[in-house]
Amino acid sequence: MKKMIPMLVTLCLSAGYAAAQSDTTKNLNEVMVRENRLKLPFSKQNRNIWIIDNQQIKNLPSRSISELLSYVTGVDVRQRGPGGVQADISIDGGTFDQTLVLINGVKVSDPQTGHNMMNLPISVDDIDHIEVLRGSASRIYGTNALTGAINIVTKAVTRTGVSANVFTGSSFKKDEVSGNTYANYGVRATGTLALKESSHLFSAGQEAGNGYRYNTAFNNQKVFYEGKVNVGKTDQLEITGGYIHNNFGANGYYSAPGDKEAEETVKTAIAAVAYKTQLTSFWSLMPRLSYRNNVDDYLYIKQTPDKFHNHHVTQVLSAELNNSFQTGIGEFGLGLEARKEKINSTNLGKRNRDNAGIYGEYKFDLVKNLLVNVGSYVNYNSDYGWQAFPGIDAGYNFYGNWKVFVNVGTGQRLPTFTDLYYKGPTNIGNDQLQPEKSRYAEGGIKYNSTHFVLNASVFKRRINNFIDWVKDKTTDPWQPKNFSELNTMGYTLSADYNTGVLENSAFNSLRFGLAYTYLDPKVKTTLPEANISRYAVESLKNQLTATVNAEFLKVMALTVTARYCERISYKDYTVMDARLSYKLKRSSIYADASNIFDVNFIQAGAVPMPGVWATLGYKITL
Repeated sequence: MKKMIPMLVTLCLSAGYAAAQSDTTKNLNEVMVRENRLKLPFSKQNRNIWIIDNQQIKNLPSRSISELLSYVTGVDVRQRGPGGVQADISIDGGTFDQTLVLINGVKVSDPQTGHNMMNLPISVDDIDHIEVLRGSASRIYGTNALTGAINIVTKAVTRTGVSANVFTGSSFKKDEVSGNTYANYGVRATGTLALKESSHLFSAGQEAGNGYRYNTAFNNQKVFYEGKVNVGKTDQLEITGGYIHNNFGANGYYSAPGDKEAEETVKTAIAAVAYKTQLTSFWSLMPRLSYRNNVDDYLYIKQTPDKFHNHHVTQVLSAELNNSFQTGIGEFGLGLEARKEKINSTNLGKRNRDNAGIYGEYKFDLVKNLLVNVGSYVNYNSDYGWQAFPGIDAGYNFYGNWKVFVNVGTGQRLPTFTDLYYKGPTNIGNDQLQPEKSRYAEGGIKYNSTHFVLNASVFKRRINNFIDWVKDKTTDPWQPKNFSELNTMGYTLSADYNTGVLENSAFNSLRFGLAYTYLDPKVKTTLPEANISRYAVESLKNQLTATVNAEFLKVMALTVTARYCERISYKDYTVMDARLSYKLKRSSIYADASNIFDVNFIQAGAVPMPGVWATLGYKITL
C-alpha cells in the first residue's frame, strides 16, 4: 500500500503538466442533485455526494454502468462478468443489499436478491450523470438505503438527432476447448426528438461475446424510452419505460466449484409515469406510479435443466405523492409512498409483502452561510411493523469556497426473499431473520471552486442485526443469520481538478482526480472460531483511485485510470485502464485497454476477472 500511493499520485501530477479535458467542473458544481422533493446543486450539498458527470462518462474506458461506478471511491463493484453482465454494488463496506439504486429518482432494486439490481435497461450513452450518495439515505428514500443510494440520471433531450456506437474487443486468448478466440461486440443506437411541447428519447442495444474463460459467454439486448410532454405553462408529464434480456454462462458465479455448467437469464422491465404540477406559487406536486417486473431463470447444470432449476418472477408496484412548499421560513418537503412486492418462485414459493411510508423534510437557509436539512421517513412493513428513520445534515460556508459539514442518520434493510426462503444444495434461507438497523454519523470539510473540488470526511456506522451468510465448515451449506453488530469506521479524501481551456497551446485542457478510502469494519460479537463468513470479512479495507484525462491538438483525448484495492480477506491488486480517442467532424474513433498489465484478481467469490482486454469503437452523431 505504501508503494502504491506515491505511484498513483505521481501519475496524476506528472500528467498535470501536459494536457487534459474540457472545463466541466463549473458544470459539476451546478448539477442539481435530484432527490425526490428538495433539490440542491452539488456545490451546496451537506452530504458526501459524488457525481460522475457527462464528460467523465464520455471519456472513461468503460462500457457499462457498473464499470463507471468502479472509479468512485467508497463504491465496491464486485463483478462476476465484465461489461455489466452481473455485478454487485455496495458502498463503504456494506453488502450489496444495503445500497439503493434509482433511475431518475425511481427505485429499481429487487426484493428477490440484490444480485439483480444492476440488470438495467439503460445504455451508458444515454446517461447524463450518476449521483452517488454515501451514508444512510433512509431519511430520503426509506428502507434499503442503509449505506447509500445511486441515482442514474438520463440525458435531457435538447435537439433532434440520431447517434450510434459500435465496438468490438478481445483478450486475444483462445478457448482451450473450442480453439476460438475470446471476443465480444456491441451495437447501440439512440434517437432523440425535440418538439415545441414535448421531447422523446429512444435507445436500443445489443451486446454479446463468447466470454473470457469456460462457460462465460453472454448475450443481452436492451431498449429504453423516455418522454416528456409539457401541459400548459407549468405542468409536465414524464413517461419512462425499458426492458433488458440478459443471458450469460455463470461458471463459478454463486456456488463454486459445483456450478461450472451453470447458466442464468435475467429479464427486467421497468415503467414509470409522473406528473409535475405547480399548484400555487409556493406549492409544487408530483404524483408518480412505477412498476418493475423481473424474471430470473437459473440453471445449476444447463445440460440437465430439470435438475436444480430456479425460476423467479418478481413484481414491484409503487405509488408516490411528492410535495414541496416554499415558505418565508424555509422550504418543506412532504410525501407519501406505497409499495407492493410479490414473487412467484419455484424455489421461494409465492410470497408478498406491503410497504407504506410518509416522509417530511425541512430546509433552512435563512442564516448567512448556514444550510440545515432535517427530516424523517416513517415506514410500515406488513412483515416487520413500524420504523422511523430520522436524520439531519448541516453545513457552514467559510472563506467563500470552504464548507464544514456534518450529517447523522438512521436506516433499515429488509431481508430479501432469498435471505428468508431459499432452498438449495449450497444455500439455505432463514425465515426467522429480522431487518438490519443502522446508525450513521459523518463529518468533514469541502472545497468547491470553478476548477477544484475537494472532500475530506470521516464516518462511523453501526449496524444491528447484521445479516451475513455463514457456515461452520466448508462442506456445510451457507445460511443467513443475524449477528449483534457490525461497526465500521472509515475516512475518505477525494479531489477533482481541471485547468479549464488552455489558450495558445497544443494541449487544450487538463483534468485529474485522486481519491482514497479507508474502511475498518469489525463484528462486535466474536464468531465461533470455525465459523466462515461470506460478507462480513470480504469488504474493502483500502481503496485508491486515480484518473487523468487530456485533450490535445483539438481532436485527441487520452484518459488513464488506476484502481488500487485491498480487501480484508484477499490480496491487494492494482488495475490500470486507458482510452485514446480521435474526434472527427461528427464522429469519433476510440480504443480502450482494460487491465493493461494483465493482473490476476478476484472481485467476488471465486470468479477470476479477465486479464488485458482491448476494445476498438466508433461513435457517430447526426
